[in-house]
Amino acid sequence: MDIYKISPIGELLEGNTYPGRGIIAGKSADGKNAVFAYFIMGRSANSRNRIFTEKDGCIFTEPFDASKVEDPSLIIYAAVRSYENKLIVTNGDQTDTVYEGLKAGEGFFRALEKREFEPDPPNFTPRISCMATFGDGDFTYDMSILKSADEKGSACARFGYSYPAIAGLGHFLHTYVCDGNPIPTFQGEPERVAVGNDIEAFTNDLWAALDENNRISLYVLYRNLETGACESRLINKNQ
Repeated sequence: MDIYKISPIGELLEGNTYPGRGIIAGKSADGKNAVFAYFIMGRSANSRNRIFTEKDGCIFTEPFDASKVEDPSLIIYAAVRSYENKLIVTNGDQTDTVYEGLKAGEGFFRALEKREFEPDPPNFTPRISCMATFGDGDFTYDMSILKSADEKGSACARFGYSYPAIAGLGHFLHTYVCDGNPIPTFQGEPERVAVGNDIEAFTNDLWAALDENNRISLYVLYRNLETGACESRLINKNQ
């Protein structure tokens, strides 16, 4: 087993109809850009009734058809926000928990101690989060997954990972292993994924790798480490 293997995104997602929601963070192969991606998928009508919107530099999930919203609490949230030299990406309203924690002088992991997995039995969907910290022409990033410690949701297991940015390497964290009933929670460390130089190619490869029936929205951001200039792509299945 090659523990340092870096896999193309298509290889990691091949045949997987439901990895759920996913975050990728890493550095482009040429070392010039910090790269981030966030996608959502859905099986129920409520979950599929979503789009990504961009407002004031933040990415939000919003209902595509507001008249069909059943429960907004777990599907409507800020997914991407910035605070000073930090970028926050999460799969729920813990984005705001981290943001407010940073404003109060707390760190990423300390802020997330206030939260746990989502209250949606029997799945108990994990909360996955990422925060990048920029400085001196480079960056580091932290990732977290909060998940149920048992099938009853009686306690929260907390896993945190801190990474240096290495050219061509990204880390991929998603909520579920695959489809199921209940849906099996992601296991192990974030997966090592190849990150290319071209945002268009990376976006297209990731969108194509997601199951056509269940994919909903995708956001990809390339941030130039020298200039801070950002280039992004946003895809919504619902238009």
